Amino acid sequence: MLKTLAKCVRDAKAFAILTPIFMLGEAFFEVSIPTVLKNLIDLGIELGDMDAVLKYGVELMVCALTAMFFGVAAGFTASRASSRFAKNLRQDMYYNIQNYTFSSIDKFSPASLVTRLTTDVQRVQMAFQMIIRITFRAPAMLIFAFTFSFRTSPRLSLIFLYAIPFLAIVLAIIIKIAFPVFNKTFKTYDELNECVEENVRGIRVVKSFVQEDHEISKFQGISNRIFGLFTKAEKTVAFNAPAMQIAVYSCVIAISWIGAHAIVESGNAEPGLTVGGLNSLFTYTMQILMSLMMLSMIFVMLTMSKASADRVAEVLNEGCDINDGERDLKELKDGSIEFRDVSFKYFASAENNALDHISVKINSGETIGIIGGTGSSKSTFVQMIPRLYDVTEGEILVGGEDVRDYNLEALRNNVAMVLQKNTLFSGSIYENIRWGDEHASDEDVQRVCKLACADEFIQKFPDKYETHIEQGGANVSGGQKQRLCIARALLKHPKILILDDSTSAVDTHTDAMIRKAFREEIPNTTKIIIAQRVSSVSDADKIIILDNGKIADMGTHDELYARGGIYREICDQQTKGASDDE
Repeated sequence: MLKTLAKCVRDAKAFAILTPIFMLGEAFFEVSIPTVLKNLIDLGIELGDMDAVLKYGVELMVCALTAMFFGVAAGFTASRASSRFAKNLRQDMYYNIQNYTFSSIDKFSPASLVTRLTTDVQRVQMAFQMIIRITFRAPAMLIFAFTFSFRTSPRLSLIFLYAIPFLAIVLAIIIKIAFPVFNKTFKTYDELNECVEENVRGIRVVKSFVQEDHEISKFQGISNRIFGLFTKAEKTVAFNAPAMQIAVYSCVIAISWIGAHAIVESGNAEPGLTVGGLNSLFTYTMQILMSLMMLSMIFVMLTMSKASADRVAEVLNEGCDINDGERDLKELKDGSIEFRDVSFKYFASAENNALDHISVKINSGETIGIIGGTGSSKSTFVQMIPRLYDVTEGEILVGGEDVRDYNLEALRNNVAMVLQKNTLFSGSIYENIRWGDEHASDEDVQRVCKLACADEFIQKFPDKYETHIEQGGANVSGGQKQRLCIARALLKHPKILILDDSTSAVDTHTDAMIRKAFREEIPNTTKIIIAQRVSSVSDADKIIILDNGKIADMGTHDELYARGGIYREICDQQTKGASDDE
């Protein structure tokens, strides 16, 4: 995990190195102040020597100003280092997410990724800043202060050795109890974000079913769980402060008692201890124990941040298991497709295959219809073609070559896919369609929109193709969204066009017009149409019936209907349904 995060330091390295150096300087000069103060009292004030008072007063001022300078410089460099580190973390995470395959995306929910990119990165940033500042300052202060105090009074300095084990034991207990709770809390944050995201996306459904109170109750339940977990963890961490206070005041009392006797009594076991020396020991006591407190705070912060660091590292370490083929082919000869005894399962541990021994050959330019019940793996079938998933067994050939031999970008640029869930992005219609080809002219955009029967409703908008589309296409209907997505895919000029139930929201007349345009305008493009309506695939060159991940039957509409079976049953049900509607 540390090795993974360390790679993101990069341009923050110089600031990260300077910060500890400045912190060491601040610690040294801050620890020097009690010694100068001791000399000021013993050699100046006690003896009434104004020259010594002036001399040591100037030294005191120089030490204080120098410590302040180093402290301010360390604060500046630490802030720059941590900010750049957090920026690199977010960038690397985001870039890696863009390279995820579908199997990688399946491992993380959208809400979890948002939490990791925001809350978790923020906690790691705070921990990083604390590491390069306090992690160096506290030990340095501890060592310097103990060294100076030992020079002042070796006997009294041994008192600190009793406080350190006590604080170490308390801290170990706190970490052991608090860490699992903090870890559980951050996972609950994912649930909270998921609840909010689900509610915002489905707000129209919530309002139409008058379920606002239910959603509020669900949110409050998760929020209360987070509150309860954080309260439990913070109660444990709160014991750190009283433990520190006990150690501090115990040391002060012990030093006061022993030191006072050492000064008052003559011939004591601690000759040479002065009022100034005792005064400096009080200051060293505070510096030493405050250093221990800072170290304990570091451990607590690192305990809280470790869970976040692990979650960030998971996103960064998630590798892409689908890469360019060794042959790196960049040209597709044609749009022919062949499945050779293909089997696929989503997880290696899965008992059953999602696709089971599929063998089928599709010629370039053919129109293929795929139909089947819910869960029959229709979407899985087509997602294997552009390598959104890789086969578990067998091979898939596109243009006569194994898909695993192609350059990924070249393969996917030649396979346009309109997914079941149609997604549009905020921006104009022109900008959305040009996702298919960012260099396309206005005329090209308008041409594909006409092919997808989208131009007819675009022309009715006041701004036509400059009409702004809200995020997710919230201001257009389902059918309009589908047609815009089809137009976007067509702009890629693909050799293979896949429509995954992408005309379900349009009426049958528009559906027929789209298919007619396909036949007339892009005859050389291989078209694969997944549909629930038989009418959407009835004129296809070949229809594949999928059932439980296997090919149940295959042929033309007339051949399948004549053979009976699943296809005729679907046809009769839909025909009967249409008659009942009339």
